[in-house]
Amino acid sequence: MNLGRVIGNIWATRKYPALEGRRMLIVQPLTFTGDEIGSPIIALDTVDAGEDDVVMYSTASEAAVPFRPGLTPTDATIVGIVERIDHQDRTWHTV
Repeated sequence: MNLGRVIGNIWATRKYPALEGRRMLIVQPLTFTGDEIGSPIIALDTVDAGEDDVVMYSTASEAAVPFRPGLTPTDATIVGIVERIDHQDRTWHTV
C-alpha cells in the first residue's frame, strides 16, 4: 500500500474496453508524514475519491485485484480514502 493525494483527473474519449466506466485520477505520492515524493501517477479509482483526498493505492500486479475476474490493464489502483494518520512523529488529519 502507498499513500497519495488526488491532484486531478484524466478525461479520455476513447479507452481500452476494460477501462470503460472507470475513473482515472492523478495522484501525487506522499510519505506517511505528508511530504510529497516522486512524480504524480495515474490510478484507477474504486472508492469515488475526489480532488485533494488523501488515498491509499496499490501498484504492480496487486493493482488489478479489485477488478477480477477480468483483466484490467492498470499499474495503480486507489483502494481507500484516508481520514487520519497516526505516525510516531505526529498525527495529521487529511480532511
